[in-house]
Amino acid sequence: MKTPYFTFDNIIVYNEDFLSIDSIENGSIDLTVTSPPYNVDIKYETYNDKIPYDKYLEFTEKWLDKCYHLTKDDGRLCLNIPLDKNKGGQQSVCADITTIAKKVGWKYHATIIWNEQNISRRTAWGSWLSASAPFVIAPVEVILVLYKKRWKKTSGSRKSDITRDEFIEWTNAVWNFSGESKNKIGHPSPFPVELPRRCIKLFSFVEDTVLDPFLGSGTTLIACLQTNRKGIGVEIDDKYCELTVKRLKELGITQQQLIV
Repeated sequence: MKTPYFTFDNIIVYNEDFLSIDSIENGSIDLTVTSPPYNVDIKYETYNDKIPYDKYLEFTEKWLDKCYHLTKDDGRLCLNIPLDKNKGGQQSVCADITTIAKKVGWKYHATIIWNEQNISRRTAWGSWLSASAPFVIAPVEVILVLYKKRWKKTSGSRKSDITRDEFIEWTNAVWNFSGESKNKIGHPSPFPVELPRRCIKLFSFVEDTVLDPFLGSGTTLIACLQTNRKGIGVEIDDKYCELTVKRLKELGITQQQLIV
C-alpha cells in the first residue's frame, strides 16, 4: 500500500495507476466523478491517448469494474465522456461505454447533455454542400449517470446543500456552461469546476466520499473542498499531481501536508 502524494483534511491525492492502486477500500465510495482519457490523441505526459478502439474499450471495462467494487451499494458514478468520436473514425463512444458499464454491473439512470457552447470551433464539414459524405457533429459532451445496486441513497449524513433554484435547473438534463481553458489551467484537457460541483451537490450528501480515478489537474477535489465532501483523487502523472497541489494551495490551503 503506497503512501499518499498529498493529504489535507479530508482531501487525498495518490500518484498511482488507478488499475493497480490498493489504498482505497471496497465499498467506501459514495460518488465517483471523472472524465477519463478520450482516446483522441491528446498529448498527455505519460499516457498514450491514441490506442486501437477495441483496446480503449478493454481499458474502460477494467477501470469501470474497479470503480464498481470500490463503490457503496447505493453509490453513484458521473462519467464525463464524448457523445461520439469523429477523429480517427466514427465511433459511438457514449453508447459503447454505457453497454460496457451495464455489463460490469452498473445500472443506468440518466444521460446529461453538457453544451459547452463551443460550436464556433468547428472546422470539419466533410463534403461541403454535397450529400456525398457530410459530417454530422454534435458540439456537446455527456455526463453518464450510473448507480451500483439501488438508486435511492440512504447512507451518509442525509444532509443536502443544493438550493431550490439549483435543483430545478440541474434536474433538467441539458446543462449549459463553458468549458475550461487548457492554457489557463496547464493541463491538456481540464473540465471546469462547475461540472463536478453540480454532480457532487445533486448526487451526494454533505461529507460523502467522492472519488476521481483520473484526477488530472485536480478539479474534482477543488469542488470537494468547496462543498464539504471528502475527496480522493488518483493520478498516474506526478506532474499533474503537482499541478493539483498548486491549485489547492491557491484556494487557501495553508497547513497542507505534502508527503514524499
